[in-house]
Amino acid sequence: MRPPLIAGNWKMNKTPSEARALLADLVPRVSGAAGVEVAVAPPFPALEAAAAAVAGSPVRLAAQNLHWEPAGAFTGEVSATMLADLGVAYVIVGHSERRQLFGDTDETVARRAAAALDAEITPIVCVGESLDERESGRALDVVAAQVRGSVGPLGAAGAGRVVLAYEPVWAIGTGRTATSAQAQEVHARIRSVLGELAGPDRAAEVRILYGGSVKPDNVAGLMAEPDVDGALVGGASLDAETFASVVCFRV
Repeated sequence: MRPPLIAGNWKMNKTPSEARALLADLVPRVSGAAGVEVAVAPPFPALEAAAAAVAGSPVRLAAQNLHWEPAGAFTGEVSATMLADLGVAYVIVGHSERRQLFGDTDETVARRAAAALDAEITPIVCVGESLDERESGRALDVVAAQVRGSVGPLGAAGAGRVVLAYEPVWAIGTGRTATSAQAQEVHARIRSVLGELAGPDRAAEVRILYGGSVKPDNVAGLMAEPDVDGALVGGASLDAETFASVVCFRV
């Protein structure tokens, strides 16, 4: 019902030529991964090179952010129309690095997600708690509030068309990973909130990814949980062999 999605977020890594080389190595490794959808999110300058490199393959193209306006005087930004013209299928919005370092809020994340949906691009909406929030027992409430603020404004139909990504801030780039049980607890809460926003039938169809130091040695345990529908992979997506091992977690 919910085919797994494994998406690689390259962050600010890889030039266009490096992207071509990585994808030339990656595509043959993952093309036979039956029942798993694969996407890569290069930085903006490498998107066109990546689009050419994955053309004709099952690997989908994703972007790392977008602006909510279709055009205008927004220096340094890109629009959904620009991404759609490159063949982008997914776009990450609200990543914790965007929230912490560049001022994204639930409101702006919702506006970005709405712009993506209008362009027929699926937003991957990121939510997640800090270490302080986890240790103080507020993780579930914090994540639920982020889902309501970032996805609720899309309406029931829109909320049913997104992908969610739970990325505990304390596990991103730290080598620490939430246990499978911790991930499942939060994913179940996210699906419950989605049920309030979009109805239980739509909520049952939405994929919820886990992100936070996902590696070949922990992905299978995470994916065994009933509400974990894939992974948003950071550092491990920068090496073709390692990322392919994550994609092929069933083998």
